[in-house]
Amino acid sequence: MVGEIMKIIAKPVDMVCWFEKTGVPHPVRFKVTDEDESETIIRIDKVVTVDKEKIVGNDMLVFKCQSVINNTQKIFELKYELRTCRWILFKM
Repeated sequence: MVGEIMKIIAKPVDMVCWFEKTGVPHPVRFKVTDEDESETIIRIDKVVTVDKEKIVGNDMLVFKCQSVINNTQKIFELKYELRTCRWILFKM
């Protein structure tokens, strides 16, 4: 898993998450639409790291997560746009 190359996907996803009283989100599972219009639900097994990033004035939280997908453990990156409250599956 160390050094695994992740492909940039940058797709919006439907997210189920919970928030701390301070407003910090914790992702639980998300739904992504594939090219063939089918939908896949992925449960987040573990959040490995959370970082903040600012691109062109847009503040984001970057969640590096891991899950078992199709019997294989995968690492992926989800981004949460603080201004628009949108979730993006950025890398997988």
